Amino acid sequence: MEYLEFELPIKELEEQYEKAKNIGSESEVDVTATCKQIEKKLNETKKDIYKNLTAWQRVQMSRHPSRPYTLDYIKAICGDTFLELHGDRNVKDDKAMIGGLGKIGDQSYMFVGQQKGFNTKTRQYRNFGMANPEGYRKALRLMKSAEKFGVPVVCFVDTPGAYPGLEAEERGQGEAIARNILEMTRLKVPIIVVIIGEGASGGALGIGVGDKVLMLENTWYSVISPESCSSILWRSWEHKEEAAEALKLTAKDMKKMKLVDEIVKEPLGGAHRDRDKTFSTVKDKIASSYAEFKDLSPKDLVEQRMNKYSEMGVFKG
Repeated sequence: MEYLEFELPIKELEEQYEKAKNIGSESEVDVTATCKQIEKKLNETKKDIYKNLTAWQRVQMSRHPSRPYTLDYIKAICGDTFLELHGDRNVKDDKAMIGGLGKIGDQSYMFVGQQKGFNTKTRQYRNFGMANPEGYRKALRLMKSAEKFGVPVVCFVDTPGAYPGLEAEERGQGEAIARNILEMTRLKVPIIVVIIGEGASGGALGIGVGDKVLMLENTWYSVISPESCSSILWRSWEHKEEAAEALKLTAKDMKKMKLVDEIVKEPLGGAHRDRDKTFSTVKDKIASSYAEFKDLSPKDLVEQRMNKYSEMGVFKG
């Protein structure tokens, strides 16, 4: 397990606990009391650290190398029922955006989401989770197919942003994202969005319009990353903690501003500490969210979604 800087006190206590256990198993010394003492302190330290995380620490948690990615969620939730679909029927198949059909129980869903890599080779293969225009066009193609067959859509958001390269701009990155936002607002099937990691900029918005937007506890959602914000305002990355605080990008901030509908609690220490529990929670939330919208007519569904987004940012003086 990799530890972030603020998790080092936990690492020390966990190492002490392991040493005490090893001493107990290798000799006849009774270490029960010592183990209990360390365990108690460890639990207290964990609660203390994770209860008081700053905005920047939440950003770090969302980028934890052991954190589960989109495909991990889909495989855990759908098992063998997932069938990945490829290509935008125009340019190529974008590996940073994945999608396909899968089942939760007896209900089929169209899953779409950004996929990051877990080592250097797969990160390059997945372009660090930064989709090109063809990724967004593939996502839209799959959503349109889902609409045609009356299948609800589930989007997993986890991206540091849409790919900002020259070739992406040449192929219409801005248009592809704008088109997705437009089409998603009037899609005639329920859309459930789950922010599972980083939700940065238009890259996240391109698959982020939903009837129900769920946000995991240690994730962030913002128009810009703290580092980029810091480099624009202060010409340096040194003020990223300050920027993270000012951007109000945490799940709690998003819920308070009514930009997301619900915060999904993570196991103590983050989603990566107990993957099975996280997968199970997200699976239940998707099923219960779909139950809220499945009986609505397409007309009512679209109207409700349009109203929800029209009311965002309305200021009452």
